[in-house]
Amino acid sequence: MIGWFAAAFLAGALPFSYWIGRFTLKTDIRRFGDGNPGATNVFRAGGKAWGVVAALLDVLKGTIPVGLANFAAGLTGWELALVASAPILGHAFSPFLRGRGGKAVAVTFGMWVVLTIWEAPTVLGIMLWFWFKNVVVSGWAVLLALLSLLLYLLLAHPDSTLLAAWMGNTIILAWKHRADLLQWPGLRMRKGALWHSRSFSS
Repeated sequence: MIGWFAAAFLAGALPFSYWIGRFTLKTDIRRFGDGNPGATNVFRAGGKAWGVVAALLDVLKGTIPVGLANFAAGLTGWELALVASAPILGHAFSPFLRGRGGKAVAVTFGMWVVLTIWEAPTVLGIMLWFWFKNVVVSGWAVLLALLSLLLYLLLAHPDSTLLAAWMGNTIILAWKHRADLLQWPGLRMRKGALWHSRSFSS
């Protein structure tokens, strides 16, 4: 288990988005957007094609090592839950970037593909879209999407391995988004609700 954890951590730590920016786009993607060395800033720096490549590589960083640990090595239970957190931890605190890795959203999808095939990634994707449309602060959108995923797991798959993996996943992402979480999340007002917002604030 320790060996698989280390391998998954190192796989997650590979900063593909940063390398695409440096060696292909000839720029430091951390100069764009929020300064994050992740796929979102590859989209900003290099366009849709390179952004998709970066996002896919980040997803695979979670899928491949966790999948091998599960299906090839036969890890299950708390051991699998720990290994599932390793690529997320590696991406978030990459030693290749002196511990200043990305926010680990894409690699999160990759990890959940192994644990639930399509279910958790689908729920998480829908909830991310919903909360990004309705909450101003992006870190809160991520956390609320993860809490929505927890509710789904409790209702559909109350399995200790999945819940342990969710906990490790959420702790890491909450830490990476801690600056956002110190702010009030805010709600995006619809036009019909604008009068209510004004009257409340007055």
